[in-house]
Amino acid sequence: MGDELEIRAGGAVAVDSDTLRHAAGRIAAVKGELEELGGRLIFVQGALAGHRGRAAEAYDAACLVFARLTEALRQADALAERLEAAAAVYELVELNVRHAAALLAGDAGAAARIDMLRDRLMAEWPDAMERARGLELERAVMWPSELARQSTLFGFTAGEEVSERGAMIGGVVAGLPTIALAAAAGLSRAGLIERGDRLVGGPASVSISRVRPDPSAKGSPMSLAGAARRIPNGAGASRVRVEKYTMPDGRREFAVYVAGMQSQAFGRYEAWDNASNVELYVGYESASYTATVEALEAAGARPGDTVHAFGFSQGAMIASHLAMEGDYDVQTLVTYGSPVEADAEPGTLSVGIRHRDDPVTALAGGGHMAAVGASGSFVAERVYDPAVEYDDALLPAHRLTAYAETAALVDASDDPRVAGLKEVFARLGEASSVEVSEFGARRVVEELPSGPPS
Repeated sequence: MGDELEIRAGGAVAVDSDTLRHAAGRIAAVKGELEELGGRLIFVQGALAGHRGRAAEAYDAACLVFARLTEALRQADALAERLEAAAAVYELVELNVRHAAALLAGDAGAAARIDMLRDRLMAEWPDAMERARGLELERAVMWPSELARQSTLFGFTAGEEVSERGAMIGGVVAGLPTIALAAAAGLSRAGLIERGDRLVGGPASVSISRVRPDPSAKGSPMSLAGAARRIPNGAGASRVRVEKYTMPDGRREFAVYVAGMQSQAFGRYEAWDNASNVELYVGYESASYTATVEALEAAGARPGDTVHAFGFSQGAMIASHLAMEGDYDVQTLVTYGSPVEADAEPGTLSVGIRHRDDPVTALAGGGHMAAVGASGSFVAERVYDPAVEYDDALLPAHRLTAYAETAALVDASDDPRVAGLKEVFARLGEASSVEVSEFGARRVVEELPSGPPS
C-alpha cells in the first residue's frame, strides 16, 4: 500500500543557490584548463601542418580533437550561464519569502534591504523574477495533484454507476472543488504559522485529570513509529501523555504526546472537538491547547524547560503552537498529519510526516515556501493509499495507525537527514529515570448543553 517515501528538507524549493554558483565556478575553472589545452593543440596543429604528407592522420586527429574541444567550451559556457540563472531564480524565491515575512512583521528596514538585493539580481537577470513567480504559482496551484486525482476518480467512479455522462459530471463535481479548495489554502497561507504568531483569546476554561498511563510504553521512544504509538488514540480518557526525563547530569527534559480530534461536536464537554480544530487553525487558544499546557505544568514542566513535542492532527496543531509560543524550549517538533506548518525557529528540529492523499494535511497549503526549523529538519511524504475506493470517504490516509506505518518507513530509511532525530531518541535513552503522566480533559461549560455529554 502506498507509493515510494520521499524525504526532503522541506519548503517549495529545496535548492541551494550557493551550490549552483559553486558548480558554475567549477565549470569556469575547468573551462580555463580546456582553453589552455586548446592553445597547445593549436601549436600542435601548426607543427603538423608542415608535415601533412607524412603525418596526415595525426594532423586530422588533432583537428578533430580541437573541434570537439571547441564544442565542449561552448557547452561549458551555456551550462555555467544556466546554473547562474537558476541560482538567481531560486535566490529570488527565497528573497520573496523573506520579503513577505518582513512585511508581515512590520519590519520596513528589512523589507527595504531585501528589495535592494532583489533589484540587484533582476538587473543582472531580467527574466529571473518572472520565473521565480512562476515557480511560486505553480507550486501553490499544483502541489495537491494526488488529492485532486483521487477526488476526480472517486467522483467518476461514483457517477459511472449511473451513466457515462454521470461519470463525467461526477469527476468534475468531485475534482474541481478539491483543486479550488487546495489552491485557496495554498494561496491564502491560512495553514501557515509564521514566526511571531501567537495564539489569542487567552486560556480556555478546562479541567484536567490524571489517568492511568499506558503500561505498554516504557522507557523512552527509540523511533518515530514508537513515538507515534505513544500518542493517545482515543481508546480511553487520555488526551495528553507527558514523559519527564532526568538526565545523568541532573537536567530535566520533557516529551509531550498530544492526541488528535476525538469528537465531531462543537463546543461541548470534549476539549478535543471541532471547536478546538477551528480555533487553533485561525490562531485562537483552544480548550485542548490550554489543557496540554496545564498537563505539562502538572507533570513538572516549567517555563524554559526543554520539551520534545509530538502531535497527530489537532495534536499536531497544538504541538506546533507550543513551539511558537516560546514558553518552553521546544527543541524537537514532530507532527503527523498536521493541518498547519509552523515556521519553527533555528533551534527547533522540525519533522513533518504527511500523506499526499490526506485532505487534512492539504489545509496546510503545501507548507512554507522555505524550509523551516533547525539544520537537519525534514518533511517525509508519500501517497498512503493510491487506490480509489468508497471507503476513502472515511479518510484512511488520516489515521494515526497509517502515520505510524509511514513513520516506520522513515525509521528504516538510510537518508542522512534522519540522523538528527535518531540522536534525539538516543539522548533521551540515556536518562537516569523516566516519569510518565497521562491526562484527560473536559471543557468547562457555563450551561449544560442538551443531550448526553460529548
